[in-house]
Amino acid sequence: MKHWITICACSVLLLQACGQNAEGTKAEPQKEERKVPQLPKIKHTFKLTDYLSDNADLDKDVEDLFQTLDDTAIVAQLIMPAVGRLGNTPQSIKALIGKRAIGGVLMLNGTKTEFTSWIKEFNQLNAANGNPGFLYSADAEPSLFNRKISGSSVVKKANEITSLAEVNQCADTIAATLKAIGINYNFAPVVDLAKNGTVGYRGFAKVEANNVPWSNAFIARMQEQGIIATAKHFPGHGLVSGDTHKSLQAIDGELKEVATYPGLIEKGVLSIMIGHLAVVNNSKYNTNGLPATCSKVIITDLLRKELRFKGLVVTDAMNMGGVTAVKGNSVKAIEAGVDILLMPLDCMKSHGEILAKYRSDAAFKAIVDAAAKRVLRMKLCAGAIK
Repeated sequence: MKHWITICACSVLLLQACGQNAEGTKAEPQKEERKVPQLPKIKHTFKLTDYLSDNADLDKDVEDLFQTLDDTAIVAQLIMPAVGRLGNTPQSIKALIGKRAIGGVLMLNGTKTEFTSWIKEFNQLNAANGNPGFLYSADAEPSLFNRKISGSSVVKKANEITSLAEVNQCADTIAATLKAIGINYNFAPVVDLAKNGTVGYRGFAKVEANNVPWSNAFIARMQEQGIIATAKHFPGHGLVSGDTHKSLQAIDGELKEVATYPGLIEKGVLSIMIGHLAVVNNSKYNTNGLPATCSKVIITDLLRKELRFKGLVVTDAMNMGGVTAVKGNSVKAIEAGVDILLMPLDCMKSHGEILAKYRSDAAFKAIVDAAAKRVLRMKLCAGAIK
Protein backbone atom coordinates (compact mmCIF):
# COMPACT_ATOMS: atom_id res chain seq x y z
CA MET A 1 0.00 0.00 0.00
CA LYS A 2 2.83 2.35 0.95
CA HIS A 3 4.49 1.51 -2.38
CA TRP A 4 1.28 2.47 -4.26
CA ILE A 5 1.01 5.81 -2.39
CA THR A 6 4.64 6.61 -3.24
CA ILE A 7 4.01 5.96 -6.96
CA CYS A 8 0.95 8.27 -6.96
CA ALA A 9 2.83 11.05 -5.17
CA CYS A 10 5.69 10.87 -7.66
CA SER A 11 3.23 11.00 -10.56
CA VAL A 12 1.66 14.17 -9.18
CA LEU A 13 5.07 15.80 -8.76
CA LEU A 14 6.06 14.81 -12.29
CA LEU A 15 2.91 16.36 -13.74
CA GLN A 16 3.56 19.58 -11.84
CA ALA A 17 7.18 19.68 -13.03
CA CYS A 18 6.04 19.43 -16.64
CA GLY A 19 3.75 22.44 -16.23
CA GLN A 20 0.61 20.51 -17.12
CA ASN A 21 -2.91 21.36 -16.09
CA ALA A 22 -5.58 19.12 -14.59
CA GLU A 23 -6.43 17.73 -18.03
CA GLY A 24 -2.83 16.68 -18.57
CA THR A 25 -2.13 19.21 -21.38
CA LYS A 26 0.66 21.77 -21.43
CA ALA A 27 -0.43 25.18 -20.17
CA GLU A 28 -0.29 27.91 -22.84
CA PRO A 29 1.06 31.32 -21.81
CA GLN A 30 -1.57 34.02 -22.05
CA LYS A 31 -0.89 36.56 -24.80
CA GLU A 32 -1.31 40.07 -23.54
CA GLU A 33 -3.42 42.11 -25.93
CA ARG A 34 -1.68 45.27 -27.09
CA LYS A 35 -3.27 48.42 -25.80
CA VAL A 36 -3.60 51.15 -28.40
CA PRO A 37 -1.50 54.04 -27.07
CA GLN A 38 -3.07 57.41 -26.53
CA LEU A 39 -0.92 59.97 -28.30
CA PRO A 40 -0.58 63.21 -26.34
CA LYS A 41 -2.92 66.04 -27.20
CA ILE A 42 -1.07 68.62 -29.27
CA LYS A 43 -1.73 71.92 -27.57
CA HIS A 44 -0.24 74.19 -30.20
CA THR A 45 -0.63 74.78 -33.92
CA PHE A 46 2.56 74.96 -35.95
CA LYS A 47 3.50 75.80 -39.52
CA LEU A 48 6.42 74.73 -41.69
CA THR A 49 8.43 77.86 -40.94
CA ASP A 50 8.49 76.78 -37.27
CA TYR A 51 10.59 73.72 -38.09
CA LEU A 52 13.91 75.58 -38.31
CA SER A 53 13.10 78.08 -35.57
CA ASP A 54 13.90 78.04 -31.86
CA ASN A 55 10.48 77.13 -30.50
CA ALA A 56 10.11 75.84 -26.94
CA ASP A 57 6.49 74.78 -27.48
CA LEU A 58 7.46 72.73 -30.52
CA ASP A 59 10.42 71.17 -28.71
CA LYS A 60 8.15 70.12 -25.84
CA ASP A 61 5.44 68.70 -28.08
CA VAL A 62 8.04 66.67 -30.00
CA GLU A 63 9.48 65.29 -26.76
CA ASP A 64 6.05 64.51 -25.29
CA LEU A 65 5.07 62.70 -28.47
CA PHE A 66 8.34 60.80 -28.67
CA GLN A 67 7.98 59.57 -25.08
CA THR A 68 4.66 57.87 -25.91
CA LEU A 69 6.25 55.71 -28.63
CA ASP A 70 7.79 52.30 -28.08
CA ASP A 71 10.88 51.24 -30.03
CA THR A 72 8.79 49.61 -32.77
CA ALA A 73 7.00 52.90 -33.48
CA ILE A 74 10.21 54.94 -33.21
CA VAL A 75 11.94 52.88 -35.89
CA ALA A 76 8.80 53.02 -38.04
CA GLN A 77 9.16 56.79 -38.38
CA LEU A 78 12.23 56.21 -40.56
CA ILE A 79 10.60 53.97 -43.19
CA MET A 80 8.55 55.12 -46.19
CA PRO A 81 7.34 52.60 -48.79
CA ALA A 82 5.44 53.50 -51.96
CA VAL A 83 1.89 52.69 -53.03
CA GLY A 84 0.64 52.60 -56.61
CA ARG A 85 1.94 51.25 -59.89
CA LEU A 86 5.56 50.09 -59.36
CA GLY A 87 4.98 50.32 -55.61
CA ASN A 88 3.15 48.31 -52.97
CA THR A 89 -0.53 47.49 -53.15
CA PRO A 90 -2.90 49.38 -50.82
CA GLN A 91 -3.52 46.08 -49.02
CA SER A 92 0.17 45.57 -48.27
CA ILE A 93 0.48 49.16 -46.99
CA LYS A 94 -2.47 48.51 -44.68
CA ALA A 95 -0.72 45.41 -43.37
CA LEU A 96 2.43 47.43 -42.66
CA ILE A 97 0.35 50.04 -40.84
CA GLY A 98 -1.17 47.28 -38.72
CA LYS A 99 2.31 46.04 -37.85
CA ARG A 100 3.37 49.63 -37.01
CA ALA A 101 6.36 49.29 -39.34
CA ILE A 102 6.19 52.52 -41.39
CA GLY A 103 5.95 56.27 -40.83
CA GLY A 104 4.84 57.54 -44.23
CA VAL A 105 3.95 56.58 -47.79
CA LEU A 106 5.07 57.73 -51.24
CA MET A 107 2.12 58.06 -53.60
CA LEU A 108 3.67 56.57 -56.73
CA ASN A 109 1.93 56.47 -60.11
CA GLY A 110 -1.84 56.66 -59.69
CA THR A 111 -4.87 58.88 -60.06
CA LYS A 112 -5.96 61.77 -57.90
CA THR A 113 -9.04 59.77 -56.89
CA GLU A 114 -7.02 56.69 -55.91
CA PHE A 115 -4.51 58.64 -53.87
CA THR A 116 -7.18 60.64 -52.05
CA SER A 117 -9.09 57.48 -51.17
CA TRP A 118 -6.01 55.57 -50.03
CA ILE A 119 -4.80 58.41 -47.80
CA LYS A 120 -8.20 58.57 -46.12
CA GLU A 121 -8.09 54.82 -45.44
CA PHE A 122 -4.49 54.93 -44.19
CA ASN A 123 -5.33 57.80 -41.83
CA GLN A 124 -8.22 55.81 -40.35
CA LEU A 125 -5.97 52.78 -39.81
CA ASN A 126 -3.31 54.91 -38.16
CA ALA A 127 -5.86 56.31 -35.74
CA ALA A 128 -7.10 52.81 -34.91
CA ASN A 129 -3.54 51.62 -34.22
CA GLY A 130 -2.40 54.65 -32.24
CA ASN A 131 0.20 55.56 -34.87
CA PRO A 132 1.39 59.14 -35.39
CA GLY A 133 0.05 60.62 -38.64
CA PHE A 134 1.98 60.06 -41.84
CA LEU A 135 4.10 62.12 -44.16
CA TYR A 136 2.56 61.50 -47.59
CA SER A 137 4.99 62.24 -50.40
CA ALA A 138 5.00 62.46 -54.19
CA ASP A 139 7.54 62.96 -56.97
CA ALA A 140 5.63 66.07 -58.01
CA GLU A 141 8.39 67.65 -60.07
CA PRO A 142 7.13 69.77 -62.97
CA SER A 143 8.59 67.26 -65.45
CA LEU A 144 7.01 64.19 -63.78
CA PHE A 145 3.90 65.60 -62.12
CA ASN A 146 1.34 64.77 -64.81
CA ARG A 147 2.73 61.27 -65.29
CA LYS A 148 2.93 60.46 -61.58
CA ILE A 149 -0.54 61.84 -60.75
CA SER A 150 -2.85 61.20 -63.68
CA GLY A 151 -5.78 63.55 -64.01
CA SER A 152 -3.77 66.45 -62.59
CA SER A 153 -3.75 69.91 -64.17
CA VAL A 154 -1.19 70.13 -66.96
CA VAL A 155 2.05 71.98 -66.18
CA LYS A 156 5.15 72.62 -68.27
CA LYS A 157 8.18 70.39 -67.83
CA ALA A 158 10.93 72.09 -65.84
CA ASN A 159 13.24 72.55 -68.83
CA GLU A 160 10.41 74.13 -70.84
CA ILE A 161 9.74 76.88 -68.29
CA THR A 162 11.03 80.25 -69.47
CA SER A 163 10.38 82.70 -66.63
CA LEU A 164 10.18 83.08 -62.87
CA ALA A 165 6.46 83.82 -63.23
CA GLU A 166 5.99 80.41 -64.87
CA VAL A 167 7.95 78.75 -62.04
CA ASN A 168 5.58 80.29 -59.49
CA GLN A 169 2.49 79.39 -61.49
CA CYS A 170 3.69 75.81 -61.88
CA ALA A 171 4.45 75.51 -58.15
CA ASP A 172 1.02 76.90 -57.24
CA THR A 173 -0.74 74.40 -59.51
CA ILE A 174 1.22 71.47 -58.10
CA ALA A 175 0.74 72.57 -54.48
CA ALA A 176 -3.02 72.96 -54.91
CA THR A 177 -3.31 69.42 -56.28
CA LEU A 178 -1.17 67.91 -53.53
CA LYS A 179 -3.14 69.67 -50.80
CA ALA A 180 -6.45 68.49 -52.30
CA ILE A 181 -5.22 64.89 -52.25
CA GLY A 182 -3.70 65.06 -48.76
CA ILE A 183 -0.04 64.96 -49.78
CA ASN A 184 2.21 67.07 -47.56
CA TYR A 185 5.71 66.26 -48.86
CA ASN A 186 7.03 66.92 -52.37
CA PHE A 187 10.24 65.32 -53.62
CA ALA A 188 10.98 68.35 -55.79
CA PRO A 189 12.69 70.33 -57.19
CA VAL A 190 15.56 68.60 -58.99
CA VAL A 191 18.56 70.93 -58.60
CA ASP A 192 21.10 68.84 -60.52
CA LEU A 193 22.87 70.44 -63.46
CA ALA A 194 21.33 69.73 -66.84
CA LYS A 195 24.00 67.60 -68.52
CA ASN A 196 22.87 64.17 -67.26
CA GLY A 197 20.34 62.50 -69.55
CA THR A 198 18.35 60.89 -66.73
CA VAL A 199 17.78 63.91 -64.50
CA GLY A 200 18.86 66.91 -66.59
CA TYR A 201 15.48 67.73 -68.14
CA ARG A 202 13.80 67.53 -64.74
CA GLY A 203 15.34 70.67 -63.20
CA PHE A 204 15.69 74.39 -63.84
CA ALA A 205 19.37 74.26 -64.88
CA LYS A 206 18.90 74.48 -68.65
CA VAL A 207 20.27 77.97 -68.05
CA GLU A 208 22.62 77.32 -65.15
CA ALA A 209 22.25 80.83 -63.73
CA ASN A 210 18.51 80.17 -63.22
CA ASN A 211 18.99 76.99 -61.23
CA VAL A 212 19.29 78.32 -57.68
CA PRO A 213 16.91 81.32 -57.92
CA TRP A 214 14.20 79.36 -59.71
CA SER A 215 14.61 76.37 -57.40
CA ASN A 216 14.35 78.69 -54.40
CA ALA A 217 11.20 80.23 -55.84
CA PHE A 218 9.64 76.79 -56.34
CA ILE A 219 10.64 75.74 -52.81
CA ALA A 220 9.29 78.92 -51.22
CA ARG A 221 5.99 78.70 -53.08
CA MET A 222 5.57 75.06 -52.09
CA GLN A 223 6.44 75.56 -48.42
CA GLU A 224 4.31 78.70 -48.06
CA GLN A 225 1.36 76.44 -48.87
CA GLY A 226 2.25 73.82 -46.29
CA ILE A 227 4.03 71.35 -48.59
CA ILE A 228 7.56 70.26 -47.63
CA ALA A 229 9.92 70.78 -50.60
CA THR A 230 12.98 68.64 -51.35
CA ALA A 231 16.19 69.55 -53.18
CA LYS A 232 17.68 66.54 -54.97
CA HIS A 233 19.97 64.63 -55.66
CA PHE A 234 22.79 65.51 -53.25
CA PRO A 235 25.77 65.73 -53.73
CA GLY A 236 24.93 66.12 -57.43
CA HIS A 237 23.67 63.85 -60.23
CA GLY A 238 24.02 66.28 -63.11
CA LEU A 239 27.68 65.76 -64.00
CA VAL A 240 27.75 61.95 -63.98
CA SER A 241 27.03 60.10 -67.20
CA GLY A 242 24.92 57.16 -66.05
CA ASP A 243 21.62 56.29 -64.37
CA THR A 244 21.49 55.43 -60.65
CA HIS A 245 18.23 53.56 -61.24
CA LYS A 246 20.33 50.90 -62.96
CA SER A 247 23.68 50.96 -61.17
CA LEU A 248 25.94 52.91 -58.85
CA GLN A 249 27.35 56.03 -60.51
CA ALA A 250 30.51 57.84 -59.44
CA ILE A 251 31.46 61.48 -59.11
CA ASP A 252 35.11 61.60 -60.12
CA GLY A 253 37.08 64.19 -58.20
CA GLU A 254 35.66 67.56 -57.14
CA LEU A 255 32.07 67.80 -55.87
CA LYS A 256 31.22 70.68 -58.19
CA GLU A 257 27.43 70.54 -57.68
CA VAL A 258 27.62 70.93 -53.91
CA ALA A 259 27.94 74.67 -54.61
CA THR A 260 24.23 74.64 -55.50
CA TYR A 261 23.13 73.75 -51.98
CA PRO A 262 24.27 76.53 -49.60
CA GLY A 263 21.93 79.02 -51.29
CA LEU A 264 19.01 76.59 -50.93
CA ILE A 265 19.78 75.74 -47.30
CA GLU A 266 20.14 79.41 -46.40
CA LYS A 267 16.68 80.13 -47.83
CA GLY A 268 15.10 77.33 -45.80
CA VAL A 269 14.60 74.22 -47.91
CA LEU A 270 13.27 71.62 -45.46
CA SER A 271 14.32 68.37 -47.12
CA ILE A 272 17.24 67.09 -49.17
CA MET A 273 17.33 63.79 -51.05
CA ILE A 274 20.60 61.84 -51.30
CA GLY A 275 21.51 60.22 -54.61
CA HIS A 276 23.08 56.78 -55.01
CA LEU A 277 26.36 58.35 -56.05
CA ALA A 278 29.83 57.19 -55.06
CA VAL A 279 32.69 59.68 -54.81
CA VAL A 280 36.13 58.67 -56.09
CA ASN A 281 39.49 60.44 -56.40
CA ASN A 282 38.58 62.91 -53.69
CA SER A 283 40.75 62.64 -50.58
CA LYS A 284 38.27 64.41 -48.29
CA TYR A 285 34.94 63.01 -49.49
CA ASN A 286 35.81 59.59 -50.90
CA THR A 287 32.94 57.17 -50.15
CA ASN A 288 35.11 54.03 -50.40
CA GLY A 289 32.86 52.35 -52.95
CA LEU A 290 29.60 53.07 -51.13
CA PRO A 291 26.81 55.24 -52.49
CA ALA A 292 26.42 58.62 -50.79
CA THR A 293 23.21 57.25 -49.24
CA CYS A 294 25.37 55.00 -47.04
CA SER A 295 28.26 57.41 -46.47
CA LYS A 296 28.70 59.24 -43.16
CA VAL A 297 31.33 61.43 -44.84
CA ILE A 298 28.74 62.81 -47.27
CA ILE A 299 25.65 63.01 -45.07
CA THR A 300 26.85 63.71 -41.53
CA ASP A 301 30.20 65.39 -42.18
CA LEU A 302 29.47 67.36 -45.35
CA LEU A 303 25.71 67.99 -45.39
CA ARG A 304 24.97 68.20 -41.68
CA LYS A 305 28.17 69.65 -40.23
CA GLU A 306 29.77 71.67 -43.03
CA LEU A 307 26.63 72.90 -44.78
CA ARG A 308 24.66 73.01 -41.49
CA PHE A 309 21.52 71.45 -42.90
CA LYS A 310 18.97 70.79 -40.15
CA GLY A 311 15.99 69.53 -42.14
CA LEU A 312 15.00 66.01 -43.20
CA VAL A 313 17.45 63.87 -45.15
CA VAL A 314 15.75 61.25 -47.30
CA THR A 315 17.32 58.58 -49.48
CA ASP A 316 16.54 58.14 -53.12
CA ALA A 317 14.57 54.92 -53.62
CA MET A 318 16.36 52.06 -51.87
CA ASN A 319 15.23 49.59 -54.54
CA MET A 320 17.43 51.25 -57.17
CA GLY A 321 20.44 49.54 -58.69
CA GLY A 322 22.78 52.12 -57.22
CA VAL A 323 22.29 50.78 -53.69
CA THR A 324 20.72 47.30 -53.70
CA ALA A 325 24.10 45.53 -53.86
CA VAL A 326 25.16 47.07 -50.54
CA LYS A 327 24.67 44.48 -47.80
CA GLY A 328 22.74 45.85 -44.83
CA ASN A 329 22.05 49.07 -46.70
CA SER A 330 19.14 50.13 -44.47
CA VAL A 331 21.25 50.13 -41.30
CA LYS A 332 24.21 51.69 -43.14
CA ALA A 333 22.05 54.55 -44.45
CA ILE A 334 20.70 55.32 -40.98
CA GLU A 335 24.21 55.16 -39.53
CA ALA A 336 25.34 57.58 -42.24
CA GLY A 337 22.74 60.10 -41.09
CA VAL A 338 19.58 59.77 -43.20
CA ASP A 339 16.20 60.30 -41.53
CA ILE A 340 13.92 58.48 -44.00
CA LEU A 341 14.51 55.32 -45.99
CA LEU A 342 12.49 55.61 -49.19
CA MET A 343 11.12 52.43 -50.73
CA PRO A 344 13.22 49.70 -49.07
CA LEU A 345 13.00 46.41 -50.95
CA ASP A 346 11.45 44.75 -47.88
CA CYS A 347 10.04 47.13 -45.26
CA MET A 348 9.64 44.47 -42.56
CA LYS A 349 13.23 43.27 -43.09
CA SER A 350 14.56 46.83 -42.91
CA HIS A 351 12.48 47.56 -39.83
CA GLY A 352 13.67 44.36 -38.15
CA GLU A 353 17.35 44.99 -38.90
CA ILE A 354 17.19 48.57 -37.61
CA LEU A 355 15.20 47.55 -34.53
CA ALA A 356 17.66 44.78 -33.63
CA LYS A 357 20.61 47.16 -33.78
CA TYR A 358 18.60 49.83 -31.95
CA ARG A 359 18.11 47.42 -29.04
CA SER A 360 21.74 46.35 -28.87
CA ASP A 361 23.82 49.43 -29.77
CA ALA A 362 23.53 52.61 -27.67
CA ALA A 363 25.31 54.82 -30.23
CA PHE A 364 23.02 53.62 -33.02
CA LYS A 365 19.98 54.10 -30.77
CA ALA A 366 20.95 57.75 -30.30
CA ILE A 367 21.17 58.23 -34.08
CA VAL A 368 17.73 56.65 -34.62
CA ASP A 369 16.14 58.67 -31.81
CA ALA A 370 17.47 61.93 -33.26
CA ALA A 371 16.19 61.01 -36.73
CA ALA A 372 12.75 60.01 -35.40
CA LYS A 373 12.47 63.32 -33.53
CA ARG A 374 13.27 65.25 -36.70
CA VAL A 375 10.53 63.33 -38.51
CA LEU A 376 8.04 63.94 -35.70
CA ARG A 377 8.95 67.63 -35.63
CA MET A 378 8.26 67.87 -39.36
CA LYS A 379 4.97 66.01 -38.98
CA LEU A 380 3.85 68.52 -36.34
CA CYS A 381 4.88 71.45 -38.52
CA ALA A 382 3.13 69.98 -41.58
CA GLY A 383 -0.08 69.35 -39.64
CA ALA A 384 0.19 65.57 -40.03
CA ILE A 385 -0.20 65.21 -36.26
CA LYS A 386 -2.83 67.38 -34.58
